[in-house]
Amino acid sequence: MANETKKSQKILIVGGGTAGWMAANLFAVHWPDMEICLLESSDIGIIGVGEGSTPHLKFFFDEVGIEESEWMPRCNATYKNGISFVDWSAIPGFNHYFHPFPAQTDDIFTVPAFFSSINARMQGHNANAHPDHYFLETYITAKHCGPIPTENFPFGVAYGYHFDSGLLGQYLAEKAISRGVKRVIGTVTEVILNPRGELASVRLDDDSFLAADFFVDCSGFKSLLLQGALKTRYTSFKENLFNNAAVVMPTPMYGIIPPETKSTALSHGWAWKIPLTTRYGNGYVYSADYITPEQAEMELRQHLGLLESDVTARHLQMKVGRVEKHWEKNCVAVGLAQGFIEPLEATALALSFNTLSAFIKCYEKGGYSNQFEDAFNNEINARFDGVRDYIVCHYKVNQRRDTPYWKDNAANTHVSETLAQIIHFWHRGGDFAKNLYMNNLVGSYQPKSWACLLAGYGVFPPLRSDEHNAPAPSLPDMVQLGDFIRRCGLNFSAHNQLLDHIHRRPA
Repeated sequence: MANETKKSQKILIVGGGTAGWMAANLFAVHWPDMEICLLESSDIGIIGVGEGSTPHLKFFFDEVGIEESEWMPRCNATYKNGISFVDWSAIPGFNHYFHPFPAQTDDIFTVPAFFSSINARMQGHNANAHPDHYFLETYITAKHCGPIPTENFPFGVAYGYHFDSGLLGQYLAEKAISRGVKRVIGTVTEVILNPRGELASVRLDDDSFLAADFFVDCSGFKSLLLQGALKTRYTSFKENLFNNAAVVMPTPMYGIIPPETKSTALSHGWAWKIPLTTRYGNGYVYSADYITPEQAEMELRQHLGLLESDVTARHLQMKVGRVEKHWEKNCVAVGLAQGFIEPLEATALALSFNTLSAFIKCYEKGGYSNQFEDAFNNEINARFDGVRDYIVCHYKVNQRRDTPYWKDNAANTHVSETLAQIIHFWHRGGDFAKNLYMNNLVGSYQPKSWACLLAGYGVFPPLRSDEHNAPAPSLPDMVQLGDFIRRCGLNFSAHNQLLDHIHRRPA
């Protein structure tokens, strides 16, 4: 492959699910002259839990030309303005904060005001530095509004979605097949390499073979091609992130559908609550080193008020980490086959989309060769590591000390140099955003996101004892800021109303 300059004529995607069918749709759109085949096993069940996304999922749908009115009703989907974090901090006044997605109004007024208050609070002044008072998406979420403004509001607002992952995979399969992707049902029993050590073909359980020029490994945690056949090494994040299991169960949906994911800290992990149009998806992500699956299920049932319920719970295992090379020879891995970082910030599909977009760009730029394989791997590793650092920070700076789990997370010294520097600059005070940019610490997450996390937990020094003598820096007018956000919020309609319009609108 290294010296091959001609365009590969056949790509085989091994594994379906959301990642596999995302790949199939993107390839079909970008490379309509290629033969795209997806091999899917009938033996692998769909987890089908409620799942959330970042705004990257909208980028994906825009790129493949699919309207919200077409896919959202099919997948019981709702809008997502951001994530609420509950009980991650025991500091009074900071038991809850909302992490909003970006909005263009941030740059006009709200982000500068937020950082001005943070800088003052880090100096010990009594400034209002809780993030919930500064952002439009936080305001409209509290008002149960969706993220689509009226036409006369000239500022863009980013948003994600909640959806049934099983239904989304089925929908994307239909779209890919309609675009000419060939679907084969079968189970891989053997992977055959050519004399150069590249992938040549796979043998199926009916003794047939599927050959290709290039392979995409979407076979989940098994990673049959990249880790299995090509022996690509895997880097575990278990020292950074303790959680390795989850228990999930649904609850009924009724009344107002919230436009947010809720993440509530429990004794040995956290519980998600994801609203679909038909139900809530719920789960408890925890460390099996601190609590048994039976104890975790009982705690989740208690959290949901289901102690007397006969709703069945499902238990899942998580393998947290990433491969060292996502593209090796004539194979690229996408989704769980390349790695997984626990679902706290709903980054799985974003990483899949980032991987596919970067691969398409590098493969084309290199004349459909491996010329830019190393650059690609460096880029995707940086994305994974950046997401890991942000999620690790949630645990490292947690403000709970009620169980050994939370104490051990706070005391964990296995953090990257990048994360250590970011935390250092926060505690040092001064212009936090400027320090991140000057030291090349802005990657997967912007300073606003880091500041929402750290300020949302109440990670501040004690107030100055000489506050009455010390001149406070110039602080934003919170009344004026609140009025600005309120008036912007008048341009957004109720989430339920927005969903009713989308779900009634013909595709």
